[in-house]
Amino acid sequence: MLNSFTKNINDFFKLLHIVTNNSFSNNPSLFFTVRRISNKTKSQNPQSFTVSYLRTKLGFPPESALRISKYVHFKTPEKPDSVIAFLEQHGFSDTQIRQIILTRPALLCSDVEKTFLPKFQFFQSKGVTGPEISKLLVYNPRILSRSLEKRIIPCFNQLSKLLQSDSKAITALRRNPYLMVCNFDTYVLPNIKTLIDNGVPESNIVTMFNYHPWSFVMLPDRFKEIVKDVKEMGFNPLLVKFLHAVILFRKVSKPAMESKFDVYKKWGWSDDEIWEAFRRYPGVLEASKEKITAIMDFLVNEMGFQSLILANHPSVISRSLEKWIVPRALFARELLSKGLIKDLKFSVVFGTSEKVFVQRFVNQYKDKAPELLKLYEEKLKFAVALTQS
Repeated sequence: MLNSFTKNINDFFKLLHIVTNNSFSNNPSLFFTVRRISNKTKSQNPQSFTVSYLRTKLGFPPESALRISKYVHFKTPEKPDSVIAFLEQHGFSDTQIRQIILTRPALLCSDVEKTFLPKFQFFQSKGVTGPEISKLLVYNPRILSRSLEKRIIPCFNQLSKLLQSDSKAITALRRNPYLMVCNFDTYVLPNIKTLIDNGVPESNIVTMFNYHPWSFVMLPDRFKEIVKDVKEMGFNPLLVKFLHAVILFRKVSKPAMESKFDVYKKWGWSDDEIWEAFRRYPGVLEASKEKITAIMDFLVNEMGFQSLILANHPSVISRSLEKWIVPRALFARELLSKGLIKDLKFSVVFGTSEKVFVQRFVNQYKDKAPELLKLYEEKLKFAVALTQS
């Protein structure tokens, strides 16, 4: 920037010297010299037009426009205009267009007929709708700059083959658009093979990949270590729980894991009890520290349960505090106070489906207490208000 400024100053003084020591009438070529130097000076700051365009056409603030202009330069509006027009015609909002350009500025210089259109046509041929394409590209604009034949089509075909249908491949892409630029041969297929070699059924792999695709994208050596650790912990590869544990170790770092151990220990759990709960339900270490603390605090301090009861029923940790745990607990306590039930069985109150809970605790006593359904609905509303306050 400083070098450019210095050069412009030098050109200015050169121009000033020519004008003050000559006249256009005595030296006709002076006009062309001045024009040449003037044009040269303008051309030495290619950012100026780009910045102006980004601000006026796309509405970027000055700071953002200047930052983006470091990665893309254009002197005429034809190509960026065509890019914006193409995206608008395909249903992209102004906000989505700005997000794409902010992430991949160089796309403004694309040839839309050669670069954009074939990719849109490919996704449409696979059943991806316009809004879905917009969402896919906003999350991962790199797709637009990748080769259709060398990267996108092979990647989609591998994904479709793995999940056994185009529709499931599209579903996986909705969950994680970055799969479209993933190197399957390097970061996915070796990990799938590791799971199969360790006895994990292919049907389980397909199911879990469909819901947690990015969890399978990893350096193969590290993935092998995780699978080995999970197997040594006693998880059965034939059960889906095995993959839940693998995914958890893939997602949660060691420091985060240790911090959650500390939370459970504060509530009286030992290391062995934590690991046993984890083997029963891997999600016990997926919940945030704040959620674990809130659930423990309510069930132990408010409801009077022993903290270790959760070690025997760890799946409760995954439940919503405001939509599941609090309303059920308060309602069951109300039934207890009315003498309609003799005790609060933890597994029955928190471990049953909503349908079973209503049938067992609401409908069963509606003759004795017809207001119970209304009371339960009130507890639901109260629980939401309580947890939000």
